[in-house]
Amino acid sequence: MGGSAPRRVHQPPVETTSFVDRRDELAEGRRLLATARLVTLTGPGGVGKTRLAGRIAARVERAFPDGVRFAHLAGLHDPALVPLAAADALGLHDHSEQPPLDTLVEQLRDRRLLLVLDNCEHLLSACAELAAALLHGTTGVRVLATSRHRLALTEEHLLDVRPLPVPDPDSDLSAAATYPALALFADRAAAVAPGFALTPDNRAAVARLCRRLDGLPLAIELAAVRMRVLGVDQLVARLDDRYRLLTTGSPAVLPRHQTLRAAVDWSHELCTEAEQLVWARASVFAGSFDLEAAEAVCADVGPDPDGRADERHHKPEGVHPQDVLEAVAGLVDKSVLCREGGPGTARYRLLDTLRHYGLDKLRQRPGEESAARRRQRDWAQEVAVECERRWFGPGQREIVARLRADQDNLRAALEFSLTAPGEARAGLGLAGTLWFYWHACGAPREGRYWLDRALDAHPEPTRERARALWVAGLLAGCPEDLTRGRHRAEDARALARRLGDPAEVAHAEYLLGLMALFGDDLPAALEHYEAAVARNPVDGQLPSLAVLDQVELAASLAFLGHTDRAVQVCEDAHRLCEEHGEEWVRSYVLRVLALAYAERKEWDRAEPHARDALRRKLAVHDVIGIGLTLDLMVVITAARGAHERAAVLLGGADRVWAGIDGNRFGSTTYNSARKESETRVRAAVGPGVFERAYRRGGGLGLTAIVSYALQEAGKPVVPGPRRAEGNPHPDSVRADPRLASLTRREREVAELVAEGLANQQIADRLVIARRTAEGHVERILGKLGFSNRSQIAAWVAARR
Repeated sequence: MGGSAPRRVHQPPVETTSFVDRRDELAEGRRLLATARLVTLTGPGGVGKTRLAGRIAARVERAFPDGVRFAHLAGLHDPALVPLAAADALGLHDHSEQPPLDTLVEQLRDRRLLLVLDNCEHLLSACAELAAALLHGTTGVRVLATSRHRLALTEEHLLDVRPLPVPDPDSDLSAAATYPALALFADRAAAVAPGFALTPDNRAAVARLCRRLDGLPLAIELAAVRMRVLGVDQLVARLDDRYRLLTTGSPAVLPRHQTLRAAVDWSHELCTEAEQLVWARASVFAGSFDLEAAEAVCADVGPDPDGRADERHHKPEGVHPQDVLEAVAGLVDKSVLCREGGPGTARYRLLDTLRHYGLDKLRQRPGEESAARRRQRDWAQEVAVECERRWFGPGQREIVARLRADQDNLRAALEFSLTAPGEARAGLGLAGTLWFYWHACGAPREGRYWLDRALDAHPEPTRERARALWVAGLLAGCPEDLTRGRHRAEDARALARRLGDPAEVAHAEYLLGLMALFGDDLPAALEHYEAAVARNPVDGQLPSLAVLDQVELAASLAFLGHTDRAVQVCEDAHRLCEEHGEEWVRSYVLRVLALAYAERKEWDRAEPHARDALRRKLAVHDVIGIGLTLDLMVVITAARGAHERAAVLLGGADRVWAGIDGNRFGSTTYNSARKESETRVRAAVGPGVFERAYRRGGGLGLTAIVSYALQEAGKPVVPGPRRAEGNPHPDSVRADPRLASLTRREREVAELVAEGLANQQIADRLVIARRTAEGHVERILGKLGFSNRSQIAAWVAARR
């Protein structure tokens, strides 16, 4: 497993088609963001607000040292999740009990970044509250929102995104290709009818068609897809027939909305019955989905004679699982589904307008919506159970990437379970099964949100409740609220004993020992974990927690000075992790091994283990683990006399902890060595040098500070001269294996990204097509596990 963070989804949507010229809006958006801190792109559905926001954000990215992040809100329904989604998009990992908005403002107070809030119209009050808090509580944060309605804040500047201009079909059309609406149609039509182009013979008909569609980009794209089977004149004639039907429609409906509805209706009618049904059922997905998910949710199966679901007894009017692929392919061909790249597989997404349309169609079928949402929840449960089963083993980075890609769908499954009658127990089970995702992968606050709701919704004494209690305690007690964590663990243990469930008893007891360790009661922690390790793991016990019992035993031994035995316990645990190909628990084993050698002041032996631990923790985005290991790296680096470097690490560690909990558990055991090292470093380098180095570290993001920590003091990450040929230097591969995953051209593109070049500039420099350049950047992000161009630049700079 490499040392990169898993690819997150908080970035502009991948553009799979060309972007039609909106030069004026791009310029105006950049101008507004230069002077205003809140800019909202408004306009009707299908006008292209999201793509325009992504382009504007890309153009201004260099003005924001802390980056540009997208919070995609289309899949959210609960206003309480808006600040959590924003924090997740910003890479903040709050464990505190403060109100989410207060914590968000506190963590962003000194940052300069752009937050894009996409699709705000259904969560206006929550988005307005978030924007207002950021505007009033920070000085360097700017907000770019997309919404069909304004947020109604006094600081808000509006950019009205209008439909594309269309020329008069009866006017001089010699310059027709300069009109974006006509250019858009020609581009999309050529994709399905190779060789199509605007000509003197067809441009009047194309202009008439685009005018009929009011210049709405989505409507034009949907119409252009029909060029696969129709000519332009046929297209205009059939569209005219549809618009005649609108003359008796409600006068209260805006003409532009009628236009879009008519275009979508027409696309719907041209779908097969199976495609229509898959479209409707896929609308319950709140985010992107893969084919396996579509087959689980969109196929229509009925009970067999014994009352069990079986695809051999599907309803005759429904969709057989084997037909879903063909329906999905047809919907992609018709531009109803957008195809996206994903973690290891192709994924699909409904545009928000088309998703709402599909939901309307689904609700016209009695019982269909609840059935589809239940299937979607059952699919989410199966995914969670399978990921948990595989967690103690190889492929953890891929598991994290998969769950992050399905994050909105997991939220939708939880929301359905906690609001639909009779489904709360299933929701509690889903929230508890995802313990490793909430705890290990930087999503504790959201995990607590769902677990608290689920525990309230299902108070009955069940195994699901016992599991959820200790998971909620783990998320509360790591690192802030030890009292709440202990109470949750005691309640979980009592319930598990009552139910006769030894596995959940063992899980709760792991947490009780952890609370003793974090609470500085080392003798109690040692006694607890000695007993836990002495007994064999019970049936059903999570293997990760069984090995973590050994890790915490070793930590207790190391802190109490029994370092020889601590090393022995770690080596035994490390062998077990290696046998299973496990990475996350191994990172804790390596950290405690480094701690034991540090307690013995064997710094040369401690540092390699700490580096290895950091690399593995970043791979799954274990933010608490990264903070703990950076603190240990400070101690090791300071002890080796690299005081200025230790000051940089101090700044970076404090920034990481500021996004978790500034108290660092409030634990003397965990904090004393780090505090002593800070005092020694300040005295060694003096206040001026210390502050400069500390600020430098504090200005690095999570990936950048880990990359810095992984360098050897005084040496670059990649030793030796840069080589002109395609193969990397052997030493550079050993220092960072990710380099070997990049082709020669991708390394060239990464260098140009680091120089600050946009995709078009890269294309011009390398004499390649813009789309080719965009593809290279996307592949680089995927291979390195990064989420934005700034991380590529930081990685290249660190390698230099």
